[in-house]
Amino acid sequence: MEYADDADRRELLLHSAYDAETVRAMERPLLDKGVPLMRMAAQAVAHTAAGLLDDEDLALEDTSIVLLAGAGDNGGDGLFAAAALAQEGAAVTAVAVGRSLHEAGFAEFVRAGGKVLVLDPAAEIPGCASGFSAGEAGERLQAAVSLASKSHLIIDAMTGIGIHGALRGIPAALAAALGLDGEVPDTPAMPGREPSGDFPLVVAVDTPSGVGVDDGSLPGPYLPADVTVTFGAMKPCAVLPPATFGCGRIELVDFGFDIDDVEPAVEVVDNAFASDAVRLPHVEDGKYSRGVVGLVTGSQRYPGAAVLTARAAAHANTGMVRYLGPERAQNMVLAALPEAVMGKGHVQSWVVGSGVPNADADIQRETIGALLRHYALDGDPAVDDAAYDMPPVVVDAGALDLLPERVPGQVVITPHAGEMASLLNRLEPVERSGERGADDTGSVGSVHDGPSQSDTDAADYPDDDQPYRASAVDSDETEPVVTSDDDEDDGEVVPTGNGVSVPSAANEDFPAYTAHDVMTRPLACARRAHELTGATVLLKGAVTIVVDEDHTYVSGSAPAWLATAGAGDVLAGLIGALLAQQGDEITTAETVASAAYLHGMAASIASESEQQGWQEPELVGHSRRQRFMTLGHPIVAGDVIRAIPEAIADVVA
Repeated sequence: MEYADDADRRELLLHSAYDAETVRAMERPLLDKGVPLMRMAAQAVAHTAAGLLDDEDLALEDTSIVLLAGAGDNGGDGLFAAAALAQEGAAVTAVAVGRSLHEAGFAEFVRAGGKVLVLDPAAEIPGCASGFSAGEAGERLQAAVSLASKSHLIIDAMTGIGIHGALRGIPAALAAALGLDGEVPDTPAMPGREPSGDFPLVVAVDTPSGVGVDDGSLPGPYLPADVTVTFGAMKPCAVLPPATFGCGRIELVDFGFDIDDVEPAVEVVDNAFASDAVRLPHVEDGKYSRGVVGLVTGSQRYPGAAVLTARAAAHANTGMVRYLGPERAQNMVLAALPEAVMGKGHVQSWVVGSGVPNADADIQRETIGALLRHYALDGDPAVDDAAYDMPPVVVDAGALDLLPERVPGQVVITPHAGEMASLLNRLEPVERSGERGADDTGSVGSVHDGPSQSDTDAADYPDDDQPYRASAVDSDETEPVVTSDDDEDDGEVVPTGNGVSVPSAANEDFPAYTAHDVMTRPLACARRAHELTGATVLLKGAVTIVVDEDHTYVSGSAPAWLATAGAGDVLAGLIGALLAQQGDEITTAETVASAAYLHGMAASIASESEQQGWQEPELVGHSRRQRFMTLGHPIVAGDVIRAIPEAIADVVA
């Protein structure tokens, strides 16, 4: 396949993700031309599976492979791939999780000598048992779990990109038994997301079953993959946390989609993207024209944050840093950065809140509150115009609870998961009349981002995949009704206007959001925070999300070593520095996403680590990049600051 010859197109393909509806539209012209997309997909899956086993020094004829096959065309991909592996001598068993199997794929699989285990008593699969008792159905499910657990490799082809919400029925039972139930994989962070080598290895067909395809959520049981072979273009789950962590290494089959004029749902920041946010020095520059950052950070209790934000801003291509804070913090800043200027003055950006207590009566909070009131929008044209004329401001940590209700987009908020939960609980309208069902921890039981499988239809869901799958074979099977499972919702579901729903507060005694809610549905929460406040939102994480009115960006350049005290303070200072350089040709969100990327790059340089939160996919059929697999070493926040200039040099080179 020679589709990705153009370097610009290749970079776009490897750093953009498209929602399911857009993917369907992009493959329609290829279907009309008769391009055999299903065969291409299956060939890639079989090649990847064989390669994984070869990496473990296993010959195909000595391996046991289990295919989890859904009723739809994703299952068809898996059946064709499994047939190819069986023809090469592998012992392959297909576990049918629905009431039917893809007709042509099933026929080829049987001809190749594959075995079939049916789990649904209502299945109508030619030559296979059906109508068995509930007791036997339970025994068959246990047998399937045992068989898969003892195999060398599982091919996950249960569901495709058409499913929304949590798995139900047989797919849910298998995913829960073989995988995880809504939690992020708790494994060491390895360079390249290389498989651990523990059996069974798992290859996901297009997307892992159970993840939120379009929003990256983990709504329930899912089957984490060692490798995900995705087709045509990346889907949002491949780049968005936490689902991306369940995708393992990503291999992309380039179908040759026309992506030039198609707007991606999510963009991944890379060097070229971030370079636009760095203003190169001009011949006639002075310190003021290169950008002045004002800091109201640190406090009597936490003066170190003042030092970290000041040093980070100073190392990030700015002309000057101004600092406002208590005398102790001032003295520490001057000792660490004698170039800093104390006191008020003209600035091109502000950074506030890092190292400021969020509950105490602190002079820093009074200063921050007075500053942020200038950014409040209240509908009065004169007041609003003045707010829009204010310089960009980064609102971090202890200043988040001082944020006005509505602000312009040059206000940037930078919460982590716990701070985001607190912010949303403060800002969401509270319904006093509702009763909220909660577990002992008060966490939200279920939040639906779209229709979920009903219990009766789960096992026979045809996964409503890309159109190439529906048109690949003739079928009289109709789609089952897919219903919402709202009966167990905790609190009112609030539409965000972005096709994602999140809960509103239902009772003042039980906050609707917890840190766990944010960690499992970060995109929905980030979008909700933007809608409620108008601010540009940066939600911190191993893969950081940045959202504004029209775009979603992610940065996954940071190694896991960056999880260290003070790293957030460094990020705040770095964002402020880039915002002080910001021109009209780049948006606030683009600048903020670039700062997150540079922050991660600096941490990679400091730790000498090849591991990153997000790994660029491999293009199937193209030579693989050389991997050095360097784990690196621990770092502290000061190490990251010292590496910022080198990160900037790498980006602009």
